[in-house]
Amino acid sequence: MKKLMFAAVLGLPLCAYAQLVSVGEVTKVNIPENLANKVAAISPDGSYLLITTDTNAGLSRYDLATGRVEKLTDAQGAGHDVKISADGQDVIYRENSYDKHHLKKVGVKNKNLATRKESVLVKPTRNLQAMDVQGTTATTVASGKMSMKALGKVQAQQAHAILSIDKLHLMKTENGVTTEFSPLGSDKRYIWPSVSPDGTKALFYVTGYGAYVCSIEGGNLIELGQVRAPRWLNDNIIVGMNDQDDGRVYTSSSIIAVDLNGTTQTLTSDDVIAMYPLPTAAGDKIAFSTPTGEAYIININK
Repeated sequence: MKKLMFAAVLGLPLCAYAQLVSVGEVTKVNIPENLANKVAAISPDGSYLLITTDTNAGLSRYDLATGRVEKLTDAQGAGHDVKISADGQDVIYRENSYDKHHLKKVGVKNKNLATRKESVLVKPTRNLQAMDVQGTTATTVASGKMSMKALGKVQAQQAHAILSIDKLHLMKTENGVTTEFSPLGSDKRYIWPSVSPDGTKALFYVTGYGAYVCSIEGGNLIELGQVRAPRWLNDNIIVGMNDQDDGRVYTSSSIIAVDLNGTTQTLTSDDVIAMYPLPTAAGDKIAFSTPTGEAYIININK
């Protein structure tokens, strides 16, 4: 009998303001207690999770069908915004280090899951701005300079612009050229930037203001409100979290979906503190974590 790797289904979904997506089962993942305690990524096909610690140290691959765990790296910083190639075979991650002056540097490495080979994409630098994977091409931006590497047999190519953060300014790299983007002005603090799957829209969060979407050229600005840690579910729907705390600990948090018209839907119930949603490329699953190290998957009916 095939081993079932999920616990009992939670009492979900529930209704908020409108239904943007059809939520199916929300299942708890039985991650071993001795494994790291935060979901860093879900593979494009939804077959495995990448797990890291709450400080983003190390990465382990957790197979959702079998429960098999494979340690990929112990690198510090590896869990921060880790990327997976479209075919699920390559994991691109950061590695933090410190020089003799105790200054932090960040490099980028690639781990191929089929061959187990590891390669360096960016040597440790003081100014890594971004890393991205488009299809099977890994693109990095360091000190304003873009570099591309083919992860498969197809020639490396950049399908759309890349957004990055440099000293809390929002930057855009397009056709190898990096310029400041910052649609709300250079005096704001930008985090969590990403480009829509079709490459036409930019998503970002401005500290103290909220999440926004605009065209990749910087026009048609749309305010989404307090949608933290936002991610594209598809070209028109964003998922994020609505978290609350008392200054010391999180008191509540739910995963929400919002479209470009401002319609909002809550996807999780009040009995779990749901944080940092990570959708699959197909938008049929959303993984999330809790502050106590639990992992869940929201299954979306397509």
